[in-house]
Amino acid sequence: MKRSRKAMALGAIALASGLALSGCTSGGGTTQESTAPVSQADIDKALNTETELTFWTWVPDIQKEVDLFEAKYPKIKVKVVNTGGGTQHYPKLRAALKAGKGAPDVAQIEYQYVPSFRQTASLADLTPYGAADTKDQFVEWVWNQVANEQGVWAVPQDSGPLGNLYRKDLFDKAGITTAPETWDDFAKAAEAVKSNTGSYITNMPGNDPGQMVGLFWQAGAQPFAYDGEKTVSVNLDSPDTQKVVSYWQDLIDKDLVSVDADFNDSWYQGLAKGKYASWQVAAWGPVFLQGTAKDTSGNWAAGKIPQWEAGQDISGNWGGSTDAVMATSENKIAAYELAKFINTDAESALMLANEQFLFPTTTATLQSEDFLNQENEFYGGQKVNEFFAGVSETVQPDFQWLPFMDYVYSSYNETLGTAIADKGDMLAALTEWQNQVKTYATQQGFTVE
Repeated sequence: MKRSRKAMALGAIALASGLALSGCTSGGGTTQESTAPVSQADIDKALNTETELTFWTWVPDIQKEVDLFEAKYPKIKVKVVNTGGGTQHYPKLRAALKAGKGAPDVAQIEYQYVPSFRQTASLADLTPYGAADTKDQFVEWVWNQVANEQGVWAVPQDSGPLGNLYRKDLFDKAGITTAPETWDDFAKAAEAVKSNTGSYITNMPGNDPGQMVGLFWQAGAQPFAYDGEKTVSVNLDSPDTQKVVSYWQDLIDKDLVSVDADFNDSWYQGLAKGKYASWQVAAWGPVFLQGTAKDTSGNWAAGKIPQWEAGQDISGNWGGSTDAVMATSENKIAAYELAKFINTDAESALMLANEQFLFPTTTATLQSEDFLNQENEFYGGQKVNEFFAGVSETVQPDFQWLPFMDYVYSSYNETLGTAIADKGDMLAALTEWQNQVKTYATQQGFTVE
């Protein structure tokens, strides 16, 4: 496996798991812009005018896709700034927006943080530039992450539909011949794996709210809602979320699931040495695992995330990002055309999938034979891309975020995350998590429904 592949996966994880972000009130300050649709003549003029755009991103080697754009539109020059991702990207972006200078024209933003930049009026509504016309190019649930009745706020770039990566050899040793189809099956398999192999069937970290929220999503929960202005809904302590938390509480109490912090050396070793027999992870997980546990090549397979009811086929999402045009940009037409091109041009989008290993959001790429037909030796020759392309079609279509997810995630670490790590009362911690988030929302001036 190439180093760049591992670096890409590590960057994706860092963003999915990164928590130390500045508050949602730190950004802001925009210029008044027209909401009238721009004409094709306006677009042609913008793309044929000498212009320099600045693009902030954490995707390695995205200059390759930018080169394609510049070759098509030679009057436009793009300065790519790799911000390093993780905890560095958002504080830099918010500081530049607050200062009123130094912000990029286009910035990569994860789905869960789009509302916080909307709340500070930092994102350009892309509707006047024709963004709504691209809706049918994207998977429905992905489009719902960037658009609502108020506007289109970014261009989808990558996603993370949830699946289940599992060790076939350990499952075979435990007498399990197929991946568990339901969560009840998974619990029974956990007992068999522990008694017959000594391994845990999986690990539930206390430091990764993104994974837990993805499991909430898969269970049909709607923990968050935001009207785009000053009203939010916080429903973290609901029957659906309680179901998820109670399920994992039972497995943890029985010592059938470990509670190690993830994405550190000890956890990497656990994956490599068989401490964990499976990983419930997003579509970016297969590439990451190949670099982390390369000596286990051929022992892994990709399966569906277990279902809450037999016969269902429902997934959630963990991770993914967009390219958004900043409201402060003086070249919004060209900036939008850059964001659109990188993520919807056939050659560029396929390059993102096959070279930067970002899981696709466009239906064209998800149906491309050049993407689907890759047999993966690490997974016993399985066409893992094809498998997860099918999973993407099953993600629950409607899921919202709050405009202060940085606080939501840090509060998770103090409440439910701590209860997981300490093997404590997770239901009580879930209630406390909700209470903290509601209190914070009220303190920030939001109406909580």
